[in-house]
Amino acid sequence: MPGKRLHQKKCVPCEGNEPPLTRQVAERLLAELDQGWQIDDGDKSIGKEFQLQNFQEAINFVNNVAKIAEEEGHHPDIHLHGWNKVKLTHSTHAIQGLSENDFILAAKIEKHAAP
Repeated sequence: MPGKRLHQKKCVPCEGNEPPLTRQVAERLLAELDQGWQIDDGDKSIGKEFQLQNFQEAINFVNNVAKIAEEEGHHPDIHLHGWNKVKLTHSTHAIQGLSENDFILAAKIEKHAAP
């Protein structure tokens, strides 16, 4: 893969001055992530559900995701449901769609927090 891998990049602040990614670019970036991520909400977000072994592992995963999100300054929606499932949804609210930041954060979560 040429260039810097997504997990090696840093999220950059988005002030809303750029357009959301096109579907074509989003699909290319999606292909760089681990399986299970999907483009949702009419191309405005990406999401993935993680199934953990138990409730405590789910909480630990959420805490790890929160730490990474704080470090990157880019925050996903986190939904804990059932007793061991966590759904993450990434979107760049300032542009009401997807930016590279969403894929960078997803890649960092996969590398450093995923079970």
